[in-house]
Amino acid sequence: MKKIILLSAISLLMFSCANTSNKEVTEVPKEIGFDMTQGVKTPLFGGDMETVAVWEKYIKAHNEQDMETIKALNAEKGFKAYGPRGEFIDGTEAHAAFLKEWFANNNPKWVTKYAIANEFTTKDGALRQYVTSGHDLTLTVEGKEVKVNQVHDALIVNGKVQTFFVNERVLIEQ
Repeated sequence: MKKIILLSAISLLMFSCANTSNKEVTEVPKEIGFDMTQGVKTPLFGGDMETVAVWEKYIKAHNEQDMETIKALNAEKGFKAYGPRGEFIDGTEAHAAFLKEWFANNNPKWVTKYAIANEFTTKDGALRQYVTSGHDLTLTVEGKEVKVNQVHDALIVNGKVQTFFVNERVLIEQ
């Protein structure tokens, strides 16, 4: 009788373990904030880390002044960039022209401090995947080093930078 009970218990244990591996585990996304882009408070969730990888390549290409990689990472249609002093850049060729002059006059170098993947779904059902990142930027302006802190908010679509916004403040040495 003890052997039958023991065999039954082992069989039950094996059966229950085998079934748990077939169950689908559904993870509920964690809300990390909200978006107000469309004037409506929309939940913001942690995003796909692949978008961060795209942004890291983009910053690396800027540090290396690699125009071909920058152009390749820009969205083919509808690329836009908004600079910290009201600059508006419409299209990859306009971006390349801006950067060519800016690189020559400022020799910028970014050091990334953080990058956060985040996403939300618009009221029209479109998924928007952003990377919000913080960087220390060193510029050489008229032979003098200037340090600023920048925050970027970049919309990544299909592995390309569609749009980004830059906010910055000058860092004061203490």
